[in-house]
Amino acid sequence: MNIINTPPKASSLIESLRDIGYSLKAAVSDIVDNSISAFASSIEIHFSWDNESSYIVVIDNGTGMSYDELIEAMRPGSISPLDLRDKSDLGRFGLGLKTASFSQCRKVTVVSVKDGKASGCLWDLDYVADKNEWFLKVLEEREIQKQPYAEKLKDSGTLVLWEKLDRVIDKTDSAHTEENLYGKLDQVKRHMELVFHRYLTGEPGIKAVKLFINGDPLKAFDPFNSKDQATQHLQDERLDLHGETIYIQPYILPHHSKISRKDFDYYAGEDGYLKNQGFYVYRNARLLISGTWFGLARQRELTRLARVKIDLPNSLDHLWAIDVKKSRAKPPEVIRQRLKKIIDRITGGSSRIYTKRGRRLTQKGLNTVWLREASHNKIKYSINRNHPLFEKYSSELNDSLRDYFSDILTLIEGQFPVDAFYADVSGTPEFLTKGELENEKLMELADLFYRTLKEQGVGQSEIKKQFELTEPFRSNFDSIMEFLKTKGMVEDE
Repeated sequence: MNIINTPPKASSLIESLRDIGYSLKAAVSDIVDNSISAFASSIEIHFSWDNESSYIVVIDNGTGMSYDELIEAMRPGSISPLDLRDKSDLGRFGLGLKTASFSQCRKVTVVSVKDGKASGCLWDLDYVADKNEWFLKVLEEREIQKQPYAEKLKDSGTLVLWEKLDRVIDKTDSAHTEENLYGKLDQVKRHMELVFHRYLTGEPGIKAVKLFINGDPLKAFDPFNSKDQATQHLQDERLDLHGETIYIQPYILPHHSKISRKDFDYYAGEDGYLKNQGFYVYRNARLLISGTWFGLARQRELTRLARVKIDLPNSLDHLWAIDVKKSRAKPPEVIRQRLKKIIDRITGGSSRIYTKRGRRLTQKGLNTVWLREASHNKIKYSINRNHPLFEKYSSELNDSLRDYFSDILTLIEGQFPVDAFYADVSGTPEFLTKGELENEKLMELADLFYRTLKEQGVGQSEIKKQFELTEPFRSNFDSIMEFLKTKGMVEDE
C-alpha cells in the first residue's frame, strides 16, 4: 500500500484547539500549573483593562527555559501523555500552555529566562490563519524588553502574556465590559484559592507558593476545614494500584451548631454544602475534581457535610482518564468499588434504614408528637394518635366528635409541607427552628398530663418516668423538674 503524509491544516486545527472547553479560571490555573512544575515560589497574575488593548500576564520566578526548551514548549503536543514524567509535573498532554492560552486569546507571548539569558516566542492566531502554516514568531531582544512586566524577570523565570482577549471580553454588553472582566477576575481568585490551597499553605513534601492577583495575595481555601476541632477525621485508607499508592481521607465537616455562622457559611463554598459534598481528587496536591460522588451515590441531605480527599500520583493519570483541562476524571472500576465502601462507611449505614419494610424510626418508649416511618423506600410523617395528651382529649369526646378530631389530624398530616421543609433543610438548616411553648402553657399541659396519669392509677415513680419519655416535656425537662418539685416527686437540692 502507499503511505502519504497528511498533516492537519494549521488554520483549521488551531481554531479547533480553542474550543476544548476551558473556562477562564481553568485556563489561568493551567498556566499556573506550569509555574509550579518549574518550582516557582512566587507567581503573579495581572489583569489590565484597556478596551481592545486589555491583557493578562502570568509571571513566575521558576527555573525558566532555554531557547530550545521554549521552542519545544510552544509546540502543540510537545509530550506524549504516555511518557514517564517527573513526580512533581502537573501536566500530561503537552497541550496545556497552548490550548489554555488559545481558548482565551488570539495572541500568546512567552518570555523565559534561564541562567540569565532571555528567550521569547509568540503564537499569533491571525498570522497562522493567514499563512495556514504553523509559523511561530521568535522575539528579538528589544521586543522581549517591551513586554509588560518583563523587568520582573531576573536570573530565571517565565512570563506568559495573553493579548487579543476575544474570549475573555464580552462585547455583547459594552456598557459593563470592564465590570464583567473584573467579575471574572473574582471567579479566578476563588477558584485558585481552592485548586491550589495545599500549595498556598505548604505541607510535608510541598513547598509553600505565593500567589498574587493584581498585587493581592491569595488565601488558601481548605474545603475540609481540617484544622477545626469540630471537623471529624474519619479512618483514612491506602490503596495500592500498579505499584503506586492512592491515599483516601474522609472528613465530616462541623455541624452549624459547632462553629460560628461566619465559618459555616464560608466553608459551604459558592454552591453550598449540598452541592459541594463528595470526593475531592488531587493529583500531586493540585485539586482536579471537586464535589462529586462519581455516580456512586446521590447528593443528599444525609451526606451534605461529607467530603473525601483522594490523593493520586501523576503516574496513574491514564487509569483515571484525566482530560486536558484537568476538570474531569473517571476512576477505574477497582477504585470505584473501594470508594463505594467508603461512602457506606461515611453514612454509617443510615441510608440502609430506608429499605427496611415498615420500620418505625423513633426511639422505643418515647411518646413523640410526630412519628417517622419508612416503608417500601418511602418515608412518611404522621401524628402519634397514641400520645397520652391526644388520647386524653379523644376519650372525652363523643363518637361523632372523636371521628371529627381524627379527620382533623389526618388533614394536618396530609398537608405536611414536604417541599418547603426540604428546601429549608437543604439550603439554610441553621435558620430552621421549632416553635417554643410558653412556660405558662407548658405548665398547663404538664398539670393535665399529671392528673391524667393519677386518674389512671399510675404511681409517683412511674409518673416521673412518663414525663421523661413524653414530648414536649422531655425537651423542656429543666422546667418540668420545677413542676415535679411542686408535686413532691423531686426533692429540692
